Amino acid sequence: MSCGLIADCFLDVLALDYNHKMSLRRRPSFVGLCCTLLAATPFFSFFAVFAQQKPPSKGRTLLLPHTIVSGERATLAVLDANGRLTPGANVIFSNGDRLTTDKTGRALFVAPLDLGVIFASLAGREARVAASVLSRAENLKSAMDVTAIPRIASLSDRLEIEGHGFCGGADGNEITIAGAPAFVLASSPTSLIVMPPADLVPGRASVDLSCAKHNGPPLEVVFVALDLEADSSPLTPGVHRVLTVHVRGTREKVSLEAKNLAPDIAELVGGNPLRVSSSGGRDNLAHYEIIGRKRGSFLISIRLLAPAAPSG
Repeated sequence: MSCGLIADCFLDVLALDYNHKMSLRRRPSFVGLCCTLLAATPFFSFFAVFAQQKPPSKGRTLLLPHTIVSGERATLAVLDANGRLTPGANVIFSNGDRLTTDKTGRALFVAPLDLGVIFASLAGREARVAASVLSRAENLKSAMDVTAIPRIASLSDRLEIEGHGFCGGADGNEITIAGAPAFVLASSPTSLIVMPPADLVPGRASVDLSCAKHNGPPLEVVFVALDLEADSSPLTPGVHRVLTVHVRGTREKVSLEAKNLAPDIAELVGGNPLRVSSSGGRDNLAHYEIIGRKRGSFLISIRLLAPAAPSG
């Protein structure tokens, strides 16, 4: 059975129960949870999740630009357990500052004057997200420039762009991908976190940026879709199961990482987490194998590893 999994700000998880009845349930994007728990990674990735039953509920996710500029405005966002922007969420910074997200689920703030690393967390949560506070003199520039953007990214995941000359207020940035408006979740003069348009198709697409009548350089990103194919029958002890990931949008080999989120139910053969390369070519497939340890719900996340490459 082919199980196509698609996400926008959150993943649509195709859950198959033991009676082989299928239902589409809205679940939070796991990449957002990684930004909260692991203080974000230098790349952006799509998490395809296959489960025999509904995966456990997750909490809120805090999105913070990875770099902010001393004394300048920046925007953060909070997503709820279903990946929706969350108004009224309380955020606490390590320097004692506090703020609450507005009706859009985002909050505008001014970066501290002290340089270094500052942490932010959601009220009542221990997990923290880090942001580097950069020098205003060195990083506040009127001309827009892009220093890093993923060469390959997921259709259904957040896209991070690094550079100079962006608007700290998220809505001040105008970003289009393949001519369609993209939504800016979080921003600073040096960092953007953007959600691609929902109807974007796999393949190469132009990315156009502007802020305060300043235009960024012409950019292109290859956007890919990950489709998961797997046997939907119940997993039992000793049963081997092959998971196949179809990469659409490029014939280039891409790096994928699988993580076993229920190791007591199933073993991910080769290690946990496990990185593999897709085959490339027209089919462009990647394969993972699991072995059942006991009957129950297994949960495997598969993400695209797309290191940011210098623009130009």
